Amino acid sequence: MSNKPAAQTALDPKFELKSETGKYIAIVLGAVVLLLVLWHLRAIISFLLVSFVLSLVGRPVVDLLDRLRHKQIRIPRAVSALLALLLLWGVVLLFFRIFIPIIASQARELALINAETVIGNLDEPIQQLEIFMLRLGLDAFRDLSIPEFFTQKLNSILNIDFFTSIFSSMATILGNVFIAAFAISFMTFFFLKDDRLFLEGILIFIPTRHESAVRHVMSSIRHLLMRYFIGIILQITFIIILITSGMLIVGIEFRNSLVIGLVVGVFNVIPYIGPVIGATIGIFIGVVSHLDLSFYNEMLPLLMYMLLVFVCVQLIDNIIFQPLIYASSVHAHPLEIFIVLMIAGSTAGIIGMFLAIPAYTVIRVIAKEFFNNFKLVKRLTEKI
Repeated sequence: MSNKPAAQTALDPKFELKSETGKYIAIVLGAVVLLLVLWHLRAIISFLLVSFVLSLVGRPVVDLLDRLRHKQIRIPRAVSALLALLLLWGVVLLFFRIFIPIIASQARELALINAETVIGNLDEPIQQLEIFMLRLGLDAFRDLSIPEFFTQKLNSILNIDFFTSIFSSMATILGNVFIAAFAISFMTFFFLKDDRLFLEGILIFIPTRHESAVRHVMSSIRHLLMRYFIGIILQITFIIILITSGMLIVGIEFRNSLVIGLVVGVFNVIPYIGPVIGATIGIFIGVVSHLDLSFYNEMLPLLMYMLLVFVCVQLIDNIIFQPLIYASSVHAHPLEIFIVLMIAGSTAGIIGMFLAIPAYTVIRVIAKEFFNNFKLVKRLTEKI
């Protein structure tokens, strides 16, 4: 039986080591349990996060309405929140009201296009390509001619079953959309009405000694993300307008121009790879909607003009839009953003790349507040 006094035991290095080890094990186990709980509640958490983002976008409207007053009469906070929420949903519904019928009509037209007709209209450039490949001694199409190869690929793209499955999936999803819309609207209203509600909900799980730091972190996160998401919405809007206008100028009809503008604007949210995907889809729509044109005399110049529009808009985006958005929110080096996007893309695909920048912003703010004694953290967060 040990005769060591309790005070001496407490000062024993072995005792302190065991105590520290037990504390770290408890923290790890607690984190694992928390992640499991969050995973099982992921649907509710998704609604909360969407509501939080919508409240960030609608916050300037609420603040503007709060500043409006006539003598001693001012708009109640609940009314301001309700008007902001109605404005948000009005914009969403207007967006779907304008674009969904156009996209559906475009999809039906694409599904009816005959792949053999497309290849027939492009017969001359395909023959030139075959001659070029024969001169190079390439035998990639030894068992399959180039027209047959492109026909198979186009048939796989222009497949009515493919478009039908998309709309069937959308019809299935719409069954849950109304529930999600109600839940998100309900939570967004209260987040708009009381901007501290989300913070207070998080502080319930935070120890009292860390409340001040967490309040500062949440204030910084809310400020940066509000500017980021509002900037993204403005960026998408301006790109849609610029692309649509450019397509109209080069001779694309309005409906197709609007679809191309929407596709490019939405995909542009994904940095680096998004504009390439959007431009590729846009050129494809331009080709299949002008199959009656002579390739060298009419279609090729049209494609060059379309490509020029994409390049010009991308330059405007890189020089004006993106610096304004990222400089006011992310405050990170382009190489740093690129590495984060590649990691997010390799682990979670397109969705990961879409969420990478706001998630990285949140992580940097938290790291600056709690781990600023590390040299790496200090270096990465010196501008925020």
